[in-house]
Amino acid sequence: MIGRLRGSVWHCEPGRLQLDVGGVGYDLQIPLSTYYHVSESDGGELELHVFTHVREDAITLYGFATEAERAMFLHLTSISGVGPRLALAALSGIGPEELRQAVRDQDHSRIQRVPGIGKKTAARIVLELRDRLEKDGPEPPAGSPGRKTPAVDDGRSLRHDAASALSNLGYSEDAAYRAVDKALGEFEGDRPDLQDLLRGALQGLNR
Repeated sequence: MIGRLRGSVWHCEPGRLQLDVGGVGYDLQIPLSTYYHVSESDGGELELHVFTHVREDAITLYGFATEAERAMFLHLTSISGVGPRLALAALSGIGPEELRQAVRDQDHSRIQRVPGIGKKTAARIVLELRDRLEKDGPEPPAGSPGRKTPAVDDGRSLRHDAASALSNLGYSEDAAYRAVDKALGEFEGDRPDLQDLLRGALQGLNR
């Protein structure tokens, strides 16, 4: 069971990261919160907290820049009806800190804005996480991931990359492109990084 990996980033894009550890490449699924951390960090090696998900037909690695993200992911996947994919979508659409606050405030509507989370699932998340988060105490410090990677741009349009990332989170293609186009307009002609564009688009979708 892999619980932690340290190495250099071979490739990073929204939702996925390849980490080179001693010449061995590990492919990890990551939330957007981790993608932001990795993209904005400076130099050095990257250390990821890892959860190994084992099924009969597959072994999947999930990577997180902080222990707080990993802990929230584990809390979410322990809830009936919330699998790893939906947990990643929640951490991507809200982020661990905002999700904690939504649970404390019993803000069901905020959680329901994540694609795939309906009224009943949001209610279960609030009910089951409230006591667990209180027992956990204050959120662990975020820490500092240690590798700067450039925004992904291999010839595909920035607009398409951002919309594809949102579609992978469960937003419809039309909604994703509308949110990306609106966010692009707010940069007033400047070309944003992919992570900044995603942040802007997600803010629009979650209003």
